[in-house]
Amino acid sequence: MRTQLRRYEVIEGEIDGFLDWFPTMRAVRESFGFKVEFMYVDRENNQVVWAVSHPGDFDAAFEEFSASAEKAAALEGQPKRLKGVHLAMVDTVIAPGS
Repeated sequence: MRTQLRRYEVIEGEIDGFLDWFPTMRAVRESFGFKVEFMYVDRENNQVVWAVSHPGDFDAAFEEFSASAEKAAALEGQPKRLKGVHLAMVDTVIAPGS
């Protein structure tokens, strides 16, 4: 299983809007086999940190997801909420619940 750590720098005042909308995108990701492992919000620094994994070929699934009509529909009409995105493939050292 490959896991991607995602850190978003959110435009000030947009965290709640992002969090209200995110379940829509989560459902789309899950329909492509992804699993959201965790999500944390750092309101003081306007950041959202989360991880997403895929049991198969992460890169191929991500390409399919990225090009999908479902993703486009989930983004349609959404205001710009992110001013920066930092991505990294990570390895589990201590599993959640351990």
